[in-house]
Amino acid sequence: MSASDIILREICDSLSVWPWNVNKADLIFGQIEEAGMNDPRVPHGQGGETLLFLTDDQLRQGIEAMFFAYRGFTADPDRILADISYGRAHHRALHFINGAPGTTVNNLLRILGVTKQSLNRVLRTLIEDGLVESRVGRADKRERHLFLTEEGRALERRLSDAQRARMRDAYRTAGPEAVSGFKKVLEAMMDSELRRQYHALREGRND
Repeated sequence: MSASDIILREICDSLSVWPWNVNKADLIFGQIEEAGMNDPRVPHGQGGETLLFLTDDQLRQGIEAMFFAYRGFTADPDRILADISYGRAHHRALHFINGAPGTTVNNLLRILGVTKQSLNRVLRTLIEDGLVESRVGRADKRERHLFLTEEGRALERRLSDAQRARMRDAYRTAGPEAVSGFKKVLEAMMDSELRRQYHALREGRND
């Protein structure tokens, strides 16, 4: 048995117990035996390919993976925020104001999906601490346009650098095909309105 066969067998043995009589190694490479193709318990796509990632067990693993990945993704900035008695709401506000300088309070409300009261509380703290500047709109005096101060940009950079480092390492480890698939999965999980906001945000940054 070759080294690759040994590694493959170890991967197969680490998988959950399969309820149908299908060779595990063939499943990994998408080469489904006739027994698996004919088993009604195996979900199939339109072309007959086996959609093993749609089983309840695989979906649960995906949910749990997202939970622990998010814990890791937020852990580094959380430590920075804790030192200055801030939370993730402050981080999100800093992130999106930095990405779109001059954005309005109403636009930030739509992006974050929070109540006006909770956002005002966060913005009040950031403004009082000298991290965010609020300017009256030129065309509409009722509007408030938000900008990061020099101190605000420095804090946002520290927070983002921590997350970029973790994501860069993950991207490098997973490889380009996995990264492309990861982005597709994330976008597919957004409902139509969230997807519209996401694309509008990206297009605005590319202008």
